[in-house]
Amino acid sequence: VQLQASGGGLVRPGGFLKLSCAAFGGIVRIDNMAWYRQAPGKQRELVALMSEEGNSKYEDSVKGRFSISRDNARNIVYLQMNRLRPEDTAVYYCNAGKIYFSSSYYLNDIWGQGTQVTVSS
Repeated sequence: VQLQASGGGLVRPGGFLKLSCAAFGGIVRIDNMAWYRQAPGKQRELVALMSEEGNSKYEDSVKGRFSISRDNARNIVYLQMNRLRPEDTAVYYCNAGKIYFSSSYYLNDIWGQGTQVTVSS
């Protein structure tokens, strides 16, 4: 199984980016899908999470600016990031909480490779 993230880049403050993360590999379903980020010298933190049913939660500093969504049929999770700030600069990682390959076989806690987001003028 593989999670492939894309969409990072350099953007000016106030700008926007949309991250995508696709999961591949004989997947039947995925429960939670999430985005984390890690800035230099800081711990990795949860940015946004969406359940398979579509329930979401956000880190306080991104509420109202970021929006998570997912396409369950294609096993893709998105992160729309608006009104970006310099403090949003980090490597962003996608995560799948539990990936099912059958009704009884699953893997926990699968990570993508990370995509760099830099917010700077």
